[in-house]
Amino acid sequence: MHSGMALSTRKCAVKAVWSLAASLLVFGLGWGCASMRTPSDVYDYFAQPAPDDPWSHKIARWQDRERYDRLDSRRPVVEEKLRAPAAVAEPGETGTDGAGEELQDKYAAFRVEQRRTLALETATWIQSQARQHYLPDGPIDRWATLAETLEQNGDDCDGLELLTYNLLRDLGFDADEVFRAIVYRPSDGQHHMVTFWFENRDDPWVIDPTGAMSRGMPRMSELHEWRPLKVFGLDRDFTVERRAFAAHR
Repeated sequence: MHSGMALSTRKCAVKAVWSLAASLLVFGLGWGCASMRTPSDVYDYFAQPAPDDPWSHKIARWQDRERYDRLDSRRPVVEEKLRAPAAVAEPGETGTDGAGEELQDKYAAFRVEQRRTLALETATWIQSQARQHYLPDGPIDRWATLAETLEQNGDDCDGLELLTYNLLRDLGFDADEVFRAIVYRPSDGQHHMVTFWFENRDDPWVIDPTGAMSRGMPRMSELHEWRPLKVFGLDRDFTVERRAFAAHR
């Protein structure tokens, strides 16, 4: 990523002085994207948030605005705006070069391969687009909706991440496997927005829209400096809790 992008990303980061608790107390003033990339932990990614969880309030406000945009008759529906004629391909001939009982395994393996290819291509695409369309929020962080991100021709990490989240859903990834996610780095309290794909419910693939936290599509367990904090979607909100590793075995 070029130096201008790195500088904007660094400006987007929040510096927590003491701990995660302190950073949560000031989140209302705005947090933004991480500026860059301990032993891995085991997490429960789908714990119910506490009643006083401050992130849930911000998530709920974004959810309401996103739903409103989708119902607002004055704003073109995003799906209609982006829809293109579907390409029709002739079905190809598939050989049966193995025993009949092996076809199920071949099908399952090919399906996994194609889905990973789609997700990785999505990660590569959004990270390249972030070079041109990264727009820092400024001193006050505000989560954009998808329509707002497209209308203003870009956004910071939380707006660009919406393209990844929605694209994977449009490509057929289920609502219970693709989520928006808030992650943070304990060493300096920086927060960042990424997409989680839960092919494995205990260790999601991470798609970082800006590439500031990671390039490509690593698993969360590979990003040792970072911790998952929240997992959410348009109608869901979960808090990530650390599990005792011994109990998980």
